[in-house]
Amino acid sequence: MALSSGKDAKRGTKGQKQILVENSKTLQFYGYMSCTSSGIHIIYIIASIFIFHSGIPYFSVLGLIFSCSLYVGCWWFLKVMSRPTYNDNGQLIDGGIDLNMESGMSEHAKDGIIFTVFVEVLSLLSLYFWFLWLLVPLRIFYLLWVNFLGPWFFAPAPQDEGSDSKKKHKRNAAIKGFR
Repeated sequence: MALSSGKDAKRGTKGQKQILVENSKTLQFYGYMSCTSSGIHIIYIIASIFIFHSGIPYFSVLGLIFSCSLYVGCWWFLKVMSRPTYNDNGQLIDGGIDLNMESGMSEHAKDGIIFTVFVEVLSLLSLYFWFLWLLVPLRIFYLLWVNFLGPWFFAPAPQDEGSDSKKKHKRNAAIKGFR
C-alpha cells in the first residue's frame, strides 16, 4: 500500500471553533501591528516637539490621523466580517467568515493595514513617503478593471439564434437583387 503524497490528499476543512480562534488571533495580530506603528509615530512627533524643538510637524500629525482612521476602519471591517453567531444556549453556530481565507475581501483589508504600517514607518525617514498612498487608487482601479469593468466592456455581444437565419436570408436576397 503506497502512501499518498501531500498533493494528492484532500485539504481538510476547518471547524467553526477553529475559525473563531484563528480569527481572534488574526484580529489581535493586526491590532498590535497598527498600535505599534501608531505608537512609534506618536513618539516621533513628541520627540520632534520637545527634544528637537522643531515645532509641531503638522503633516506628520495629519498623516497619523489619516493612518489611525484607516487602521480603525480596516480593523472594524475585519471585526464585523468575523463576528460569530451563537444560539440561545450559547453554543457556537457560525464562527464568522474565515479571515485567513485566500483571495477574500478580508485580504484587501489586511493589505490596507500592512501598507499603512509600511508607509507610516517609512514616513519617519521622509515625509515624501506619504505620497505612496497615491498608489492605492491605482490598485483599486486595477482590481475594478480586471474583475468588473474589463470583462463587462469586452464581453462578446449575445447572439440571437433565430434572427441569424433571417439576416442571412435578407442578405442573400439583397445580393441576388443587385445581380
